[in-house]
Amino acid sequence: MRRTVLKSPLGLPALVLVLGALTGCGQEASEEDKPTKPNIVFIMADDLGYGDLGVYGQQQIATPNIDKMAAEGMLFTQFYAGSTVCAPSRSALLTGLHTGHTRVRGNARVPLGASDTTFAELIQRAGYVTGLIGKWGLGEPGSTGVPNKKGFDYFYGYLNQLRAHNYYPDYVWENETVDSLDNVMDYIPETYAKGVGGIAAEKNTYIQDRFLEKTLQFLQSNKDSTFMLYLPLTLPHANNEAGYFGQSGMEIPDFGAYSDKDWPDHQKGHAAMISRLDKDVGTILDKLRELGLSDNTLVIFTSDNGPHDEGGADHTFFDSNGPLRGLKRDLFEGGIRVPMIASWPGKIEKGSKSDYIGAFWDVLPTFVEAAEIDSENTTDGISFLPSLLGKQQKEHSYLYWEFYEGGGKQAVRMDKWKCIVLNINKSEQREVLLFDLSNDLAEEQNVADQFPEVVAKALKLMETAHKYDPDFHFDFESSGDN
Repeated sequence: MRRTVLKSPLGLPALVLVLGALTGCGQEASEEDKPTKPNIVFIMADDLGYGDLGVYGQQQIATPNIDKMAAEGMLFTQFYAGSTVCAPSRSALLTGLHTGHTRVRGNARVPLGASDTTFAELIQRAGYVTGLIGKWGLGEPGSTGVPNKKGFDYFYGYLNQLRAHNYYPDYVWENETVDSLDNVMDYIPETYAKGVGGIAAEKNTYIQDRFLEKTLQFLQSNKDSTFMLYLPLTLPHANNEAGYFGQSGMEIPDFGAYSDKDWPDHQKGHAAMISRLDKDVGTILDKLRELGLSDNTLVIFTSDNGPHDEGGADHTFFDSNGPLRGLKRDLFEGGIRVPMIASWPGKIEKGSKSDYIGAFWDVLPTFVEAAEIDSENTTDGISFLPSLLGKQQKEHSYLYWEFYEGGGKQAVRMDKWKCIVLNINKSEQREVLLFDLSNDLAEEQNVADQFPEVVAKALKLMETAHKYDPDFHFDFESSGDN
């Protein structure tokens, strides 16, 4: 196969993969020309909690399509996000490096650099057509970190994560060109969101509709190609700036099946956003079946971090973190343990479960192995392809996270042990916690005093896992805020 990038009538890149054996546009590819390596579709929700899906115990919000995906594939019970907020979680996912090593470790507007290698770049070099539809958050316009410079042939969506709060934007990006929409914006004239965040005064195009449309077009256009499609969707993240205008941050065209529920409107909206996400996942899976691609496509669904209490949402109302403690911005389990489901008919055993203890930095080596790529790229991850295929799985000796808000935090997961250090930048308030997750999943019993040798090991790992970065660093000597 050979790759050709054509220009659309509007001057925007269109993705076309031309098969050398074709002699006419209408011909079907022969069996020997059809791709043998799997297509990959990676769907990531935004701020969806561990307990927000029926298959993980949710009782009030309907998620039949994602639940069905789990019934037909594999459900992971101990998989973790890259971080507890958006940008660093995505950086860990894309680069295969945990937050002690990856380039973007917080929600500051720091772009991926030219030397940062993403899984999209590796997949692209192996002949895959690569697409990204949704929220990026790892590079502003013109920077080294825009998607088209980081391995994506096609990009449609938000570059700036704060702009992505708004579900009725006046524009998004198509590759490196502005795609103007028919919504009319009211921007916040002050605060941190000045001129960037806001809410639509005139709402016409709901961005999730456009994301789904572009997704289906990508699948249709590349059905005879080998492709990787990354879908970091924005549901059910809140529009945090809506409150400035006296409106709910749970932006959804209607409450759907929850309209008649005796619930606060904020919670109706939150439930409707999750069910809307579920509906669109079902549509994507149906499209793969319609195109005859299901058997050769690995589909993964997950979330970028734990649930939020933003825009009027209340994570306790739906028990969004399930049996876990904490939520977004915490390094407790509720902030970083996420739902993760994989489907690959004929390859992954139906209705299977995996207790593999993994994290977002495992995705890059998994894609590399699945795509049969010869790569020497440095990664903190381990391929979990063996788990997917029911084979012997290599295990991590530990997982590591660091986070710079709230006084500074670090966490290590070692088998059954979870160690967290709080208030790193507030020495007088510094606290070391140790939990035995095998019998204390809710992290209620701090046993640090009982197992000093485990704490010492964890603290040593934290010290060695953290690599200094001038944009993201702890002030270990200071008693003040970072």
